[in-house]
Amino acid sequence: MNQQVKSISLSGEIPLEAFNTRLDQCIAQLFPDYSRSKLKEWILAGSVSVDENVIDTPRHKVKGGELITINAHQQVQVNHTAEDIELDVVYEDSEILVLNKPAGLVVHPGAGNQSGTLLNALLAHAPELEHIPRAGIVHRLDKETTGLMVVAKTLAAQTHLVAQLQARSMGREYEAVVMGKLIAGGSVDENIGRHPTKRTLMAVTSSGKPAVTHYRVKKKFRAHTYLRLKLETGRTHQIRVHMAYIKHPLVGDIQYGGRARLPKHASESFVSMLREFKRQALHAIQLSLVHPTTGETMVWQAPLPEDFSSLLAALNEDGIENGFGENA
Repeated sequence: MNQQVKSISLSGEIPLEAFNTRLDQCIAQLFPDYSRSKLKEWILAGSVSVDENVIDTPRHKVKGGELITINAHQQVQVNHTAEDIELDVVYEDSEILVLNKPAGLVVHPGAGNQSGTLLNALLAHAPELEHIPRAGIVHRLDKETTGLMVVAKTLAAQTHLVAQLQARSMGREYEAVVMGKLIAGGSVDENIGRHPTKRTLMAVTSSGKPAVTHYRVKKKFRAHTYLRLKLETGRTHQIRVHMAYIKHPLVGDIQYGGRARLPKHASESFVSMLREFKRQALHAIQLSLVHPTTGETMVWQAPLPEDFSSLLAALNEDGIENGFGENA
């Protein structure tokens, strides 16, 4: 593990109209590239001075016109070295990088996945990410989930993107195939937290964090449904947990849905397709956000991966063979 310490030196003058404003609120406006929690941490650590006097109280009231200086240190941990792993980059500039993640790629190193992760690949693709916490990763996709992710290439961009996630203004849309027939779309508004007995899984629980998932029906099959989903929140395994909660788990999701449900009179080839689909049928198909520097609203889409498209084709063929209709 490689741990680095980056020095931060900032200065600015408090505007006169900020009279009687709290210090933490004032410097949050002066230095918007840094999170409020980080600035407060620096105040408490004695890293913030007002007219050369160290102030370690966030509630300190300013008069206006004072000179603020911040001399702090920020630890940046790089858990692994750069690895030459191919990335499907959809968009990239000096501030952000948008990529289409394949199935089987772990986003961040953890127990049992110390190498071969997206973070390792990012460090090779853009070495400057070594100086950004988590190599600029601001949100994750599960190992077997495919689709769009955004990565911050600067500290300022990371702060802006995290703020959009927290404000629920970043648009993330998914497509999925679930077991059973859903008649119409809807929403699931149920808290998600750690599973009470299976600690590697999540579950709907009253003590969990708020989680909202919206879904609409794209196509109904004989015993499955093709959905478009939109997240308001970004809890771990959110779509998988919420769909299992309403008794329509994702195809291929053994952890939350158990064994595949095989419809009656299905052909051997269709049964084989369902049994061999070894990942959750979930794809992050669209991502929208406000660019942290230009302020432009940007939208990207990623085509369905081959295995997902093949699954849809097999479901459609099963419906035709059993008189369900191609356009049901």
